[in-house]
Amino acid sequence: MILITTPGKVGLEAARLLAQQGKDVRVLARDPHRAAVLEQEAVQVVEGDLDAPSTIDAAMRDVKAVVLVSPAVPAQELNVIAAAARAGVTHLVKVTSKASADSPIARQRGQAQIEAGLIASGLGHTLLRSNFYMQNLLMLAPAIARTGRFGSSAGAGKVGFIDARDVAAVAAEVISSPATHLNRTYLLTGPELLSYSDVAATLTTVLGRDVAFEERSREEDKQAMVSAGVPEPTAAMNAHAVSLIADGEAAWLSDDLPTVLRRRARTFREFAADHVTAFS
Repeated sequence: MILITTPGKVGLEAARLLAQQGKDVRVLARDPHRAAVLEQEAVQVVEGDLDAPSTIDAAMRDVKAVVLVSPAVPAQELNVIAAAARAGVTHLVKVTSKASADSPIARQRGQAQIEAGLIASGLGHTLLRSNFYMQNLLMLAPAIARTGRFGSSAGAGKVGFIDARDVAAVAAEVISSPATHLNRTYLLTGPELLSYSDVAATLTTVLGRDVAFEERSREEDKQAMVSAGVPEPTAAMNAHAVSLIADGEAAWLSDDLPTVLRRRARTFREFAADHVTAFS
């Protein structure tokens, strides 16, 4: 049995892919209704809370491999790692991002703490360290659809955007043959570096109408996220992370994804074409 810890954009897709391969898959969800669509894929959905170790222990029954993907709250993910060790799990795939103990971004410091705990646990593991998800741009889709414009504090900085579906595909591949990927770290990106102006140009082509990018301040970024319903502390952290793109924080590419999957990563143009309705 393979356990996936949350039914988010990576977790849902990884569960689907594994179920299609005939694997026994269980998804732990605080709100099982969020994962109800997986019942059609013969995926087992169980209710649990990453803040409640007893529910994690229950979800670990008969589990031999885990895909750990959640909002990277250290206490929660360390609870999962401890439960996996108690259950005798043989391999854990950790979906992560840039991790740095001295980063100004709380999420990156949290990732470093979690990764250190995973390594110290002695569990066989693989780290999937992703660049910015293309799906994060869907937060801008309502403004693009309404006004044909969007803004960001990323400036002219470039990003190796990656489709979350590709991250899920790597997670599914690794957890299906863990011995090949034991204690490895993979850097996951798309095939190209793009600025937000490049994103606007691609959307212009795909949508067949003009889309413009406007530079804005970090504070303006934060307020836009708050207006979209993001809690203020999270919005402040996200806005800070986006502003660092202007300094080259995300200007990196890797060939790890095509090496693992034996195919290229999706391009942003393909992503935009798949989400035309959202951007329109």
